[in-house]
Amino acid sequence: MNTKKENVTVKIKFAVLGILCLLVVVLPLISDIYVMEVMTNAFFYMILCLGLNITVGYCGLLNLGNAAFFAFGAYTTGILMKMGISFWLTIPAAMVISIIVACIIGGPTLKLRSDYLAIVTLGFGEITRLMARNLEITGGASGLVGIPRPEFLGMKLYLNIHFYYTFFILVILGVIIAHRLLRSRFGRALEYIREDEDAAEAMGINTVKFKLLAYIVGSLFAGVAGSFYAIKMTAVSPETFLFTQSANVLLAVVLGGMGKIQGALLGAFVLALFPEIFRGIGEARMLFFGIVLVFIMIFRPQGLWPERKS
Repeated sequence: MNTKKENVTVKIKFAVLGILCLLVVVLPLISDIYVMEVMTNAFFYMILCLGLNITVGYCGLLNLGNAAFFAFGAYTTGILMKMGISFWLTIPAAMVISIIVACIIGGPTLKLRSDYLAIVTLGFGEITRLMARNLEITGGASGLVGIPRPEFLGMKLYLNIHFYYTFFILVILGVIIAHRLLRSRFGRALEYIREDEDAAEAMGINTVKFKLLAYIVGSLFAGVAGSFYAIKMTAVSPETFLFTQSANVLLAVVLGGMGKIQGALLGAFVLALFPEIFRGIGEARMLFFGIVLVFIMIFRPQGLWPERKS
């Protein structure tokens, strides 16, 4: 009886998911450029949130420097493309740099408790931004401008609709990767570490190794998102990678529900959509947004779509 009920529930979930995907696909046909731009921005935050959710939600590591990896991806792609290298070759380069930086920062830090990681990543994010602001290769305070548009199968990507579908495909890939990781031994090990690190270590789990892997995977998501951000904007500025960027992504993950893929997607969607809905009230909308968040956290501290505890 329970199996039959579960099968019906799964079918309903797939039906809802299919309808949502269909709506996203046909949305450009029935909407204007503004709506597509907002949705593209939401997809972009979804990619960042899916990555940070693996670090924070799955493993319980408090990372306050996510924008730094986003910056490494964007600057790597921007610098290499201005040298004449194909965009598609800059993506693996951005991923390699993200892995190296994650190992340098996470290697010595993840042996400590999560509080220390938060402090280190906070400083790391600010150091990265200041370096980008003062180095000649990154364009200094002005940043990189004139990053060329890439081509895909002979078609140049430059229209809003191109980036709308590109970021949507990235979200789908991100969801598949996050789901596969969560259902794997790797994902279960991260959950054990999140719930009780000492108990996980006593069970034979190499906590430092798995925490570092979670940190690397999260940084890869941010690095790839940064690469695509660079070609969409055709410019990269140090002021894009302020601490508020990291805080916003973390906020979206907490708001949606840590450890839940649907929660990360919902949190990112709310983060991107809310300021646009209340744009009419000007700067006061962010104050209003903060008040709403406070009430949500008071009455639903586990998030809008929390992980189900078994």
